[in-house]
Amino acid sequence: MDKHINSTDKPKILFWLDADFTHFAIAYFLQKRYDCELYAIVDVTNKPKKFFETQKLVNFKKIWYFHDNIQATKEHDVSYLQEIENKYGINLWKLAINERIFHRFFDFHKFSRNEILSITQQSVNLFEKIFQDVDLDFFISSAPAFFHTELFYEICKKKNIKCLLLSMPKLGGKSLVSEVVYRIDGVKNLDNLEFTNRTAEEILSYIQDNNPYDVLKKYRQNYSNSKFDYINSALQYAKNDNSHEKTHYTYFGRNKFKVLSNVIKFSMKKRIRENFMKNNLITHIKFTTPYVYFQMSVDMERNILIDTPFYTDQIEIIRTVAKSLPVNYRLIVKENPGQSHREWRQISEYKQIMSIPNVSLVHPHIIGSDLIKNSSLVISLAGSSPLEATFYKKPAIVFGNVIYSLIPTIVKVKELEKLPDLIKQMLTTKIDLSYLNKFIDLIERNTANFDTFEFQTKFNEKFYFSGSLFDVELNEQEIRQFLDEIQEYFEELIDLHIKKIQKQ
Repeated sequence: MDKHINSTDKPKILFWLDADFTHFAIAYFLQKRYDCELYAIVDVTNKPKKFFETQKLVNFKKIWYFHDNIQATKEHDVSYLQEIENKYGINLWKLAINERIFHRFFDFHKFSRNEILSITQQSVNLFEKIFQDVDLDFFISSAPAFFHTELFYEICKKKNIKCLLLSMPKLGGKSLVSEVVYRIDGVKNLDNLEFTNRTAEEILSYIQDNNPYDVLKKYRQNYSNSKFDYINSALQYAKNDNSHEKTHYTYFGRNKFKVLSNVIKFSMKKRIRENFMKNNLITHIKFTTPYVYFQMSVDMERNILIDTPFYTDQIEIIRTVAKSLPVNYRLIVKENPGQSHREWRQISEYKQIMSIPNVSLVHPHIIGSDLIKNSSLVISLAGSSPLEATFYKKPAIVFGNVIYSLIPTIVKVKELEKLPDLIKQMLTTKIDLSYLNKFIDLIERNTANFDTFEFQTKFNEKFYFSGSLFDVELNEQEIRQFLDEIQEYFEELIDLHIKKIQKQ
């Protein structure tokens, strides 16, 4: 049964705050317009922690510092963790093995099974204590991207604490606030909804004006891209004591020598990999053979590790799709341009993809919309390309839970063995533009015009050396001035949060 707030009580709201100050800003503006009790879990390194310990901008009744409660110990109680799994219906290993810090992607420290279980238990102990201390009504956060934030969110759902999660609904410049990530609250399908009767040209114009790739491209171009800021951040990093390497498990093993070595090593690897792609990946395509298009996703992102937890091996997925195609089709695979911020993939991985019969690996600089327009079907793990495909009247298949799966011509894979039949079915599927119109109307009614990436870029430029260094001391007066200058930018987003809170 859902919780109910007594009309005489202030709603108790907990924010998860990290280096991205979007939700600190939301708390700052929300308290000015809505009478509520605010609490916070702070998940930052030691230097910015000082700001939260002394700041008076937001009146948090209590703050828990996440990493103060997680020690470098290997002690744990498996029986207790079993009880937690049963109590909340959570598969802990599914979350833990897909955590980028614990497995596959972290070069500085190899976490043992015991360490992972210990961190898990300490996290749960903290969360259980918070629930005992405060009878929370709301949890407000960005869409969880890490193990511990996803774990807290999952527990909140089981305890009927209403979650208000901020995400970009695969459309640039839009922000969704919903109880479940990438879901529109209260909407199960698009049937029986009134809609604006846009023409095909108007629909196409909409996706061109709200293309998420343009937003992400701009963000990536500005992220850690200033040579001046990069040099200054390096000098600052050299002077820092970096004590969080011992206190924050997400920084274990990141001493200055290893960090410097990795920067040099990955810079060289990136250039070598780019040279390989330039000389070996397809840079021009003649659209003669019918094809299915697969847009790769960026590794280490939520839409793989959390949204498609059992489909994290993209090479194997590509191989599976390739052998599921009708004989007269080929598979065109494109690397995601965003993978450049992960120094691209190992050359051996590109060679594996290129070795798969009937698969063509194209260069990431080829325009994705051109590949979509000329394809017969688009397939993705949980990216934006299936939604874009619908705007070009192309059917699509996804592997994860996505907001745009409300559109009937975008179908989720339920049984991998039946993928060949699903592909054949979707290749003959026609697009009904009425559903796309309904989806657009839903997005317009349920989102705020707020670009989270634009805000992050502004904040990074002002306080984080353009994103090159986050372990910095923050000045309260400078933060206040920055927030007050952009207050109007947050108006719609705060309106949306208040609407969600009052709907309880």
